[in-house]
Amino acid sequence: MNFGRTVFAPLLEPLTVAFGTDQATIGILVSLVWLGTAIPRIPMGYILTHIPRYQAVLATGVILAGSSAVIAFAQSLVVLQLGTFLLGVASGAYFVAAVPLIAELYPNAVGRTVGIHGTAAQLAAVLAPTIVVGILLISSWRMVFVVLAVSAVIFSIVLATVVRGSRIADEAVPDHAFLSAVRAHWRLIATGLLMVGAAGFLWQGLFNFYVVYLNTVKGVSTTTANLLLTVVFAAGLPAFWFGGRLADRLPIVPYILAILTGFVISVGALTYAGRLVALIIISVSIGYSIHSLFPALDTYFLNSLPDESRGVAYAAFTGLSLLVEANGTAAVGLLTEAGYQFNVVFLALASLVGCVVLVLAGLYLTDRLPGAHRESRWSIE
Repeated sequence: MNFGRTVFAPLLEPLTVAFGTDQATIGILVSLVWLGTAIPRIPMGYILTHIPRYQAVLATGVILAGSSAVIAFAQSLVVLQLGTFLLGVASGAYFVAAVPLIAELYPNAVGRTVGIHGTAAQLAAVLAPTIVVGILLISSWRMVFVVLAVSAVIFSIVLATVVRGSRIADEAVPDHAFLSAVRAHWRLIATGLLMVGAAGFLWQGLFNFYVVYLNTVKGVSTTTANLLLTVVFAAGLPAFWFGGRLADRLPIVPYILAILTGFVISVGALTYAGRLVALIIISVSIGYSIHSLFPALDTYFLNSLPDESRGVAYAAFTGLSLLVEANGTAAVGLLTEAGYQFNVVFLALASLVGCVVLVLAGLYLTDRLPGAHRESRWSIE
């Protein structure tokens, strides 16, 4: 699922040429996959009150296969946009069903298990640029989505076989009380949005234009730029693996604020870096900091919710947050197309995230943030 969401970054230039369009239009196209990821999350929270999670996960595999096929055979920009949006829908629905299930299965190690799941998803993102470049050497961009469609079919068949041979289908039950759960935990949802909204908005615009930015602004070759994008995602592997464990042990809110601060500093440093060595170090720093945020935020959020509300509240939170984040790529594309330089745009967005960190720190120090670990914020268990 994560491969499908991140595969577009190294394909921006081939898609621009293939459909004879501009940077702003392609930026909007990439935003569609993330809007697609966001939009079904709240409805999926309601759907999960009627069907078990394993059935929802199986359906997402079918949608992923179909949408990938639509993209692979698209002859117009409209069809390409439709397939891209549906691909995002499949990804968003999957994570809504899968992540709360992990928290239910391992309530005493939410950070660790969410981190392991995130590591697996991140591995797909790490491999995406390399796989895409390899495919482009022997075929066209369309073959990337043919491979994705075939992989999704295999995933669905394997999942159906595993479920049929286990007790999952017999024991699974839907979630309950969608609206009441959202109303009861609106403050926590709002806090989560504040923590991830601005940072995710910047991250979307940054990583999707990372290759273009490094190539046009830093003078790095396209091949090297793709490798640096791979470095960004590769840094996410230890970030998920160790970040989830740290989230179980450290005071969670200060930990999240430290991660956000590191991300802001890294993006600011990127705009001033010129040497390849510096770009490598900063790419690692950006990748590690932003990917550490995700398991930390999931741990904070899921640990603050009772079991009966986790699925639907998590769906509402992730759906709303991604509706904000998904517009980052389109915003960067439109601003740069309007004449603003990449460095100016990235510095402005990093400053916005910095302001959010200050607001969160103030709320935390005055005990105005909801959360499971607030009462023991200075203890490390």
